[in-house]
Amino acid sequence: MTNFLSSNPYTTVISLDFSKAFDSVQHSTLLSKLAQLDQPDHIYNWLADFFTGHSHCTSFCGQTSDFKSINASIIQGSAIGPAAYTVNAGDLKTTSSGNFLRKFADDTYFIVPASNEASRSSKFHNIQAWVEENNHKLNCAKSCEVIFTGPKRR
Repeated sequence: MTNFLSSNPYTTVISLDFSKAFDSVQHSTLLSKLAQLDQPDHIYNWLADFFTGHSHCTSFCGQTSDFKSINASIIQGSAIGPAAYTVNAGDLKTTSSGNFLRKFADDTYFIVPASNEASRSSKFHNIQAWVEENNHKLNCAKSCEVIFTGPKRR
């Protein structure tokens, strides 16, 4: 980030929080994105098997509900969970050169140097469109904006 500050009076970083990001990943969307990766068929087939055919029921006070299919959610604590989320978020990209997105699992940071401030609104609109297409919800209450300035600027 210091290289942005050497050529810009400030840089804006927007930390994006997606509500229940791992829980809202649709298996069909994830499998479609996994199919686009250059990987052996048996790896894709193993992943497809891992993410399909799950169901859930609830048992309480001696009564059990009917089974319902699970077609969304990746287990955050599993070995494959964070990598699967990263694949799912792989098509979330910046549309303006000079702006950057930094992602690690469900932590996403939108970085806009002062020289690109005019593109911030349109890029944020693209992020919101991606959020809707991918069955996520942007948690504005937990998202935040920080403006960094160089040490000699106030």
